[in-house]
Amino acid sequence: MADFTIRRYPAADESMLPDNLPPILRRIYAHRGVASAAELDLSARGLTHFNSLLGIDSAVQLLLSARTEQQRITICGDFDADGATSTALLVTALAELGFAQVDYRVPNRMTEGYGLSVAMVNQLAARGTQLIVTVDNGIAANEAVTRAKQLGLDVIVTDHHLAPEQLPDADAIVNPNQPGCQFPSKNLAGVGVAFYLVLALRAALRDQGESNLPSLANWLDLVALGTVADVVPLDYNNRIMVQQGLARIRSGHCRPGIAALLEVAGRDRQQLQATDLGFALAPRINAAGRLDDISLGIECLLADGERAEQLAGELDQLNRERRSIESEMRAHAEQIMSQLQLDNQGQLPDLVSLYQADWHAGVIGIVAGRVKDTVNRPVIVFAQEDERTLKGSARSVSGLHIRDLLERIDTIKPGLIERFGGHAMAAGLTLQQQHLAEFTELAQQVAGEWLTDEQKEAVYWSDGELADDQLSLSMVGQLQQAGPWGQKFPEPQFDGVFSLVSQRIVGSNHLKLVVKSPSGGVFDAIAFNVDTNQWPNNQVLQVELLYKPQLNHFRGRTNIQLLVEQIRALR
Repeated sequence: MADFTIRRYPAADESMLPDNLPPILRRIYAHRGVASAAELDLSARGLTHFNSLLGIDSAVQLLLSARTEQQRITICGDFDADGATSTALLVTALAELGFAQVDYRVPNRMTEGYGLSVAMVNQLAARGTQLIVTVDNGIAANEAVTRAKQLGLDVIVTDHHLAPEQLPDADAIVNPNQPGCQFPSKNLAGVGVAFYLVLALRAALRDQGESNLPSLANWLDLVALGTVADVVPLDYNNRIMVQQGLARIRSGHCRPGIAALLEVAGRDRQQLQATDLGFALAPRINAAGRLDDISLGIECLLADGERAEQLAGELDQLNRERRSIESEMRAHAEQIMSQLQLDNQGQLPDLVSLYQADWHAGVIGIVAGRVKDTVNRPVIVFAQEDERTLKGSARSVSGLHIRDLLERIDTIKPGLIERFGGHAMAAGLTLQQQHLAEFTELAQQVAGEWLTDEQKEAVYWSDGELADDQLSLSMVGQLQQAGPWGQKFPEPQFDGVFSLVSQRIVGSNHLKLVVKSPSGGVFDAIAFNVDTNQWPNNQVLQVELLYKPQLNHFRGRTNIQLLVEQIRALR
């Protein structure tokens, strides 16, 4: 683990938080900007109303007309877990709301690229589609939407990505991030936008006098999974949806596909946390889109009984293959990293660009993220898209908006990048292989102008120290239940100095520890994926740990385990 700095959150105002909360929880919530007791009420009644979503009324009217005429509707999704959950949600919800002809189409990552395309529109028109509804994509599909209109198709775009200057000429656009939209929660995932469309549609049907409409709580398991998987900020609105979805899954009210994925991932449904959705379920669904076809993931979410179990098993196998490919690529990346040109202070470049001809295009985003975590620089990893074209996946550090960086390069040298899009922390692009060196030089130049020395530091934020009596089963259980934790609402982590009682490697590179606090408390701890050239080290007597306390359930017993995020030898 690289050198790092631990900073403790500055003291925050806790005065508006309930007095009956344990002091440690008051402190944690205040650190995350929770300013009132109302923000701790995660019941469904706290959800923001759909009526402030620009375009929602037009979209609902189009759907009502399509239902009356029983038009053929195709849901066009994306090839990741957010896209898969969005697609499964709309396919099943529309069917239950009386739409008889609903199918879906998702592009293949390797052969068709991202989002709704002209070629796909032509295919859909040829097979009789009358209404296209995009989920988790479409806000930049100007040419494809224009083609759809030429062919007489209606188009509803639902998306959450940042809007380009020119919006597509769709019949309705529902996206909280489009200009003029007053919806206060700009952090909805694609599945969140899809859920809000169904909320509004169900309300309209109820207003028309229909009864026996399904409860929308039935789809919150999908909303929770897609929201966590897409790593969108867990603002108050998203926390409500994730919390409600988790509660349904824990109580057994989830679709068979999610239950089957939990089974193959070895996760206990009743102990499920938001992090399990992100680290256990999402990678298995994403593996289908990365290595095969995301339809496998969607079908798993749509399936019942044995079919769900079979598909979950196939996704688990794909995920094992993905991990193997990723491991190989990371080893290659580390070799290339060791040969990178350092500057005259011996520092890495301000942006790391990596390419190898035989890398798998479906896994470059994961590799970029892993390398970024190691070097604390923005990282772009390229793979071959075809003989002449490279596909790149970028991951950034806090404070450098990677899509804006690509846009800046496009302004400086128009045409150098063929296509690009994304968010602050992640983006994708394509360019001609002959332009890679020029692109890398420009990207490093812009990153150097934008990045501060502080942003290049590996800084970890801590909620402070915990006393031994706070590391109890009841307190740690409360911490786990106090979430859901996730992006921009991080899981509590703490720092402290401990004496080393014992240390050993388990598995291939995991460090199992027993540590003692200054007050004499003895705790199990584990650090995953350590540098085995450094650990174990029997010369080290004392360590500084950044850790998350967890309940470890093993062979019918539960004890406290410290999940070590960073470890530093002190003496």
